[in-house]
Amino acid sequence: MRIRAALVALLLTAAGCGSGTTAATDPAAPLKVGVSPTPHGEILKHVADTLASEKGLKIEVVEFTDYVQPNTALVDGSLDANYFQTVPYLDTFKQSSGAKLEWIGPVHLEPLGVYSKKHKKLTDLPEGAKVGVANDATNEARGLKLLQANGLIKVKAGTEATATIRDIEDNPKKLEFVELEAAQLPRSLEDTDVSVVNGNYAIDAGLKPASDALVLEKAEGNPNANGLVTRAELKDDKRIKDLLALLQSQQVKDYINQKFAGAVLPV
Repeated sequence: MRIRAALVALLLTAAGCGSGTTAATDPAAPLKVGVSPTPHGEILKHVADTLASEKGLKIEVVEFTDYVQPNTALVDGSLDANYFQTVPYLDTFKQSSGAKLEWIGPVHLEPLGVYSKKHKKLTDLPEGAKVGVANDATNEARGLKLLQANGLIKVKAGTEATATIRDIEDNPKKLEFVELEAAQLPRSLEDTDVSVVNGNYAIDAGLKPASDALVLEKAEGNPNANGLVTRAELKDDKRIKDLLALLQSQQVKDYINQKFAGAVLPV
C-alpha cells in the first residue's frame, strides 16, 4: 500500500501515546515484535518456541496483515521491533514520516514472482493483457524491474529503484497495469492475466513460488532481504542483538530451508 505522508504524520503525532509495557521501559518484559503472518510469523514463533530460552529471551509475536501498521506501532512504542520489511521499504517509510527507525540485519529473501491462472508462460500474454502490480512504492518498482528483466517492458533509465507504471517508456504488448495493495494481488489472479505477487502473500494464498511462478526474482545480489528493525534507542540493546543472532543462526536457516522448500531463502 502507498504510504501517504499525511496519514503517517497523523499516526506519528500519537507517538507518545503507546500504553503497552515494552522492553524499552521494562527489561523483564517480553520483546514485542511485529511480523507478517507468513513466513515471518512462522519463523519468529520457531525462534520463540525453540531457541529464545538459550539467550534468556522472551518474545511476544504480534501479527499484522498490512505493511504500514508494523512501522507505526514500532514508532509509537507498542512494539520493540518488527520483522517484515526490506531496506528499500524502510527507507521509503523513513523519508515519508521522519521516523527514527534502524535496520538491524537481514534474515531471509522472499522471491517476488509473476503468477497466472490463465497462462503457462509470459510469452503467451496477448496484446493488452491485464497485469496486477503492487501500489506501494518499493514493491511496485521491484515488480516492474522483474517484468523488465523478462523483456515485457522498459522503464526510463535511472528510475529503476523508484519506478511506477508512469515511468514505463516501452510497452510493446500494450499491457494494461492494475495497481493494488500487495495483499490483494493473489486474489487479483481471477481478474488479471498475470500478477506480480510478494512471496509472503503467495504462500498465504496457497501458491508455491518454486513451482507455480512463471518467473521468480533471482537471489544473487538481491537487495530485498527481509530483516529486523527497531527504534534508534534500542539498536544497541543486547536483547535485540541476541534476537538477530538467533534469526541468522544455522538452526533457523535449516528451518527455513526445510519448511519453505525454496519459497523463502535464508540470507
